[in-house]
Amino acid sequence: MEVPLTALAEEYGFSGVVLVTCGEETLVERAFGYAHIGYGVENTVDTRFAIASGVKGFTALVVVGLVAEGRLALETTAREVLGDDLPLIDDRVTVEHLLTHTSGIGDYCDKEADPTVATSADYLAALDGFPQRFPPGTRFHYNDGAFAVLGVLAERIAGIPFAELVRARVTEPAGMTDTAFLRSDALPARTATGYLEDGRTNVFSLPVVGYGDGGIYSSAPDFRKFWPALLDGRILPREWVDRMLRPHADSYGLGFWLPRPGAVRSEGGDAGVTFRSTHEPSSGFTATLISNNHRGGGPLLGWLDEFLTKA
Repeated sequence: MEVPLTALAEEYGFSGVVLVTCGEETLVERAFGYAHIGYGVENTVDTRFAIASGVKGFTALVVVGLVAEGRLALETTAREVLGDDLPLIDDRVTVEHLLTHTSGIGDYCDKEADPTVATSADYLAALDGFPQRFPPGTRFHYNDGAFAVLGVLAERIAGIPFAELVRARVTEPAGMTDTAFLRSDALPARTATGYLEDGRTNVFSLPVVGYGDGGIYSSAPDFRKFWPALLDGRILPREWVDRMLRPHADSYGLGFWLPRPGAVRSEGGDAGVTFRSTHEPSSGFTATLISNNHRGGGPLLGWLDEFLTKA
């Protein structure tokens, strides 16, 4: 079990953590590479990494939590909350369209990232000026901007900063003590710096602080905690969890991928970031790969998928 994983990691220069568990049993627990190359700080199993779009599931949980409380509805239009802001978003776009990547709104991530973006006001300004691509609800098209808009909507409905909403409604109930929005230019101890293919850090390639579409930091052990907490109803009432994990568009639920029957997945990738956590509720298997570069991510993810299908 360990030999092909180690060989793949060495062959492709993988830097990160692989953690596979089944309930309370740990099947694979390995760390490779460096959290900080310049200082020779090695990755450990509990190192924190950026998880890019892995935050989209958390955003969906925050928004659906507000829906469950009756403070918002899946049919609520973005315009009802945005008012005159972001005028190029079609007036028919609903919360459900945004959650399922069927909104058709212009995506701010189609242009080069601005590393100075750090606050909700910064994100609102960055989201402006992108024309609607297609009528809402007509097709699936993965859209980072849609989840940034959801972060804006959640903040306005709850009257609480988005990062605080995620902490109070998701990470704290799940016991995810190593998961938070951190500044990429001031990372604390036990946190991996992301690296580009040319060896530079990714600090100038991504917003300095993440938001509803990506950029939170987490660890593989925290995702071992997340999935049971989600399915036990500790984050959201179970009836709403079930609704989120039903296919809505193109193997996608509400904020989570559904790669095959009986499996749910959170994943993300960006400059210097590779992340995937897959959970099988019936068996209790959880497989998480989290990395601070792109090297080896693909081959190791293939190994993990093969391991899960054979387990």
